[in-house]
Amino acid sequence: MKIMVFLANGFEEVEALTVVDYLRRVDITVDTVSITQNREVKGSHDIPVIADKTIDQIDSTDSYEGVVIPGGMPGATNLRDNPRVIEIVKDMDKNNKLAAAICAGPIVLKQAGVIEGRKITSYPGFENQLSGGIYQEQGVVRDGNIITARGPALAVDFALAIIEYFLGKEKADELKKRILYKN
Repeated sequence: MKIMVFLANGFEEVEALTVVDYLRRVDITVDTVSITQNREVKGSHDIPVIADKTIDQIDSTDSYEGVVIPGGMPGATNLRDNPRVIEIVKDMDKNNKLAAAICAGPIVLKQAGVIEGRKITSYPGFENQLSGGIYQEQGVVRDGNIITARGPALAVDFALAIIEYFLGKEKADELKKRILYKN
């Protein structure tokens, strides 16, 4: 099983890297994917990260079971405005594969046209950019193959929801125990 996590300049480091770390701990293969020609991507708090691949190296999404979109500004708008990112998100949804976004990231799902009539959440203040979705003021919301979360403090819960989506509640609970997660 393999998923991709998009990285754009200005991404929220905690939201992206918590997901990468926790998914890899349960043996889900994660490719971090820079949306530029450069593998080095600088987060919204000036932390440079070297992505595994650039988006140009993704010829096909067939080998991927999902995509994760971190928030952060201007990272989320950089992702939203990238036609290849939008194409990949649409493809994932069309094939009933995971499309997950946190914080400001759901604006990418909106741009891809995949939130219509679906329960979603986001960082407070982005609700007006998510018309068509059924907005929920909850930490993490899952509606079928769409998982959304509100913000950085929920990065662990977001990662656990993704693990539960792929591997079930038992695997997510095992990781909670290993990381000393108290809820």
